Amino acid sequence: MRTILLALSGAAVAFTTTAAAAGPPVTGETCTKYKDGVCVETHKVRGNPGYKVGYVFGPTYNYTPVASLPPPVVTQYSLGPDYRYVYNNGYIYVVDPSTYAVTRVIAVPPQ
Repeated sequence: MRTILLALSGAAVAFTTTAAAAGPPVTGETCTKYKDGVCVETHKVRGNPGYKVGYVFGPTYNYTPVASLPPPVVTQYSLGPDYRYVYNNGYIYVVDPSTYAVTRVIAVPPQ
């Protein structure tokens, strides 16, 4: 009986340690290499952006102009003047201009 309990507790410790070592869940992909404005290499992104889809910035927020966003990302995701953008902490938040709510979160690779 003692052997069974020891085996079960050992298995439980191994399971929780493995889950903790895996890190945060994969939340998406981002481009790591561009060629002629086209993404040619991606990697998985772990972690959580600061704001999620549905977050409302409001009409008085200081939005980022499209011209200030990284050109390869603008090209890859077809970003244009129809939406508003917030560029913060390595993420671009695409904001609907009528509701001021985030509709997409784009991870920007380090330059």
